[in-house]
Amino acid sequence: MDKPRHICGISGGKDSSALAIFMRDEIPDMEYFFCDTGAELPETYEYLARLEVVLGKPIERLNADRGFDHWFEVYRGWLPSPQKRWCTPAMKIKPLEAWIGDTEAISYVAIRADESNRKGYVSTKPNIKTIFPFIDHDIDHTGVMRILDDAGVGLPSYYEWRTRSGCYFCFYQRKAEWVGLSERHPELFARAVAIEQKVLQAAGVNGDADFTEHAMQGRQYTWSGNETLVQLVSRKDQILKDHEQRLQRERDTRPNRPLTEALSEVLDQDDDDAGCNVCHL
Repeated sequence: MDKPRHICGISGGKDSSALAIFMRDEIPDMEYFFCDTGAELPETYEYLARLEVVLGKPIERLNADRGFDHWFEVYRGWLPSPQKRWCTPAMKIKPLEAWIGDTEAISYVAIRADESNRKGYVSTKPNIKTIFPFIDHDIDHTGVMRILDDAGVGLPSYYEWRTRSGCYFCFYQRKAEWVGLSERHPELFARAVAIEQKVLQAAGVNGDADFTEHAMQGRQYTWSGNETLVQLVSRKDQILKDHEQRLQRERDTRPNRPLTEALSEVLDQDDDDAGCNVCHL
């Protein structure tokens, strides 16, 4: 009987990256993979290259030939949203399960000990078993940061303004993160605007003045819920002012708290939606 494959998905976020490093010596034949949507931040690709050096082996890129543009056409111009999250199964789960096939596999998922109530990707296929090493070894946020620091890789640079990996136009982004994208990567922000405008035009919405809550009933027409990106960026000064005030209050309340934790706490105040763990671990 063949031995099961050991697989560890890397999203480009801190937790999955730390898990990959943590398991490097424990499971020498570990296979690392990254589901590439073709719409990742440049910082993510750069970070994956650094991880490959530390891991001493390549990270398999899945789905590179069928990224967002392909599936956007398949779904006839529907934007992915919390209500219709077609991006996750199409660009993450299906490519992964196709890569594994029918062979026995053990999937290692980076849920930390201090967030054991969260759920990551757990396959319903009987040949895939899921385990959670960080929970088993009681590794929390501090432990994750220690692993990354000891390995010399630290955090991806996007953590300076954003706390989630995933597509540059991810609909789970908070307002301040959209503003951050517009300032850090204006060309990517412009692409997100163009996609959104294409959907609005197809729906018969003629400009921002014609965009109303009524137009959104039953369908997601914009990336950021109740406003277009053009409207959002037009009030970026106020968004950044509010964001900085909340961040300063967080610093004053817990002055020794790491910036990544404070930033995450502040950004979480912008919405109540939890991001997809397949993308954001």
